[in-house]
Amino acid sequence: MRGPVKNRNIAKADDKYNSEKVGKFINHLMHDGKKSVATRVVYDAFEIIKEQEKVENPLEVFETALKNISPMVEVRSRRVGGANYQVPREVRPERRTYLGMNWLLVSARSGKGKPMAKKLAEEIILASKGEGEAVKKRENTHKMAEANKAFAHFAW
Repeated sequence: MRGPVKNRNIAKADDKYNSEKVGKFINHLMHDGKKSVATRVVYDAFEIIKEQEKVENPLEVFETALKNISPMVEVRSRRVGGANYQVPREVRPERRTYLGMNWLLVSARSGKGKPMAKKLAEEIILASKGEGEAVKKRENTHKMAEANKAFAHFAW
C-alpha cells in the first residue's frame, strides 16, 4: 500500500486574485516555461468574463465552473483473473481539480480561429452554467462509472 506523500509541491497563489487555484491553473496553461504569457491569457479571459457576465468578481464564475467540471468518480482499469474490468473509484480532491482544469483547457484549446483568452473565457462561462465540452466529459465519466458499478467490489 502506498504511504502518504510528504513533500507535495503547492502552487503559489497568483498576484491579482491571490488564489491558489488560479495560480495552479496558470501553471497548467503554461507552455515552454512562458508563465507571463499564460498569466496574461488567464487575466484577459477573466476580464472578458467580467464584461460578458457583468459580475464583479470573475473568480466566483471560475470556481463555479471548476466545481461543475470536476468529477466525483472515475473508472480505473483492474486486471482480475485474466480479464480487465473498469472499476469505478472515487476521485481524490487533488486529482479532481487536476482533471477539471485539464478538461477545461483541452476543450478551450480545441476551438480554432479565436484568441486563447476568448476561447478560455467562453468555456469557463459555459462550464459555470453547466454546459460545454468539459461538462460533457464529466458526465461521460460519471456514466461510465455508473454503468460499471457492478465491478465496484474489485476496488481494493
